[in-house]
Amino acid sequence: MKTSRPINLKLMTIRFPITAISSILHRISGIIILFTPGIMLWILHKSLSSPKNFKYTVSIINNFYSKIFLWGISIILIYHLISGIRHLVMDFGFLIKTFKSGVYSSYVAFIITLILSILIGVFIW
Repeated sequence: MKTSRPINLKLMTIRFPITAISSILHRISGIIILFTPGIMLWILHKSLSSPKNFKYTVSIINNFYSKIFLWGISIILIYHLISGIRHLVMDFGFLIKTFKSGVYSSYVAFIITLILSILIGVFIW
């Protein structure tokens, strides 16, 4: 049986709407958040175990790559929080469930995340 539906095998030509990108990023950030508390708890344990380990932990945190890691984790947490609030607002009916309101709220979530990411970056450095 032959169908006449279009087949697109060029994956680079597929363009997702901003709402799909926002939803995918929210899920990915949730998965990353699932694994980061272990690292943060290790850093906390190391810093509280002895004064020598506290100095060692401070030297680790003052490293450039550690600051980038902390900034990245902060961005992920901020985005997940903002996007989660966006989903709750839509679920409770404060936003009309249309594609247009979804697009606008996705852009607002990205803009708020960008602004807060810059502020956190200034605070870390």
